[in-house]
Amino acid sequence: MTVVIVLAAVGVILVATTLRAPEMPSYPPTPPAPVEVGAKKVGSITVTVDASAGDEWVYFDFSRGSVVESPGPWEWDLAFRRHRIIANGGPGFAGAGGVLPLPGAHFDSVAAVPKTGYVVARAEGDSLNSALERWYDYSWTSHVLKPKQVVYALRTADGRYAKLQILGYYCPGARAGCLTLRYVYQGAGGADVGTP
Repeated sequence: MTVVIVLAAVGVILVATTLRAPEMPSYPPTPPAPVEVGAKKVGSITVTVDASAGDEWVYFDFSRGSVVESPGPWEWDLAFRRHRIIANGGPGFAGAGGVLPLPGAHFDSVAAVPKTGYVVARAEGDSLNSALERWYDYSWTSHVLKPKQVVYALRTADGRYAKLQILGYYCPGARAGCLTLRYVYQGAGGADVGTP
């Protein structure tokens, strides 16, 4: 009888802990403020892109360090829609953008990114970039997305380079779809993205 009571108590505790939503870091969206950075290296910069509207893409341009509204075909590098992320490159896209995961790398230790091997997006039905398709871990018990600790090399639409890490997915109030990114962008065209 005592064993049954202990097992029941353990079961109740386990269920209670899985029902409680984990504390996730949240960041307020960064207001759009596009300004050309020119031919220099900038970063490390942290920005939060509000992509919480599930029916439209939100575009980000590294050369202007900002979300951009209604960009032309070459005027954006990454696009976000909730948890989906695409780069401006590949069939159906105007740019030369691509993404390359750097497994096991730490953000500050990545001094340069490769110039080849980038994965481009595909625009079949629902656009996606397979290098960024599973940038997160998903908890079936709490229904929370948590960014994987992966650093990505990025080739921009105009062939420049950056390094990128996704830090968060939530805005204040646990609102989903706000992606917080940390990046270094090399506006001079080289592959040097070491953190100054």
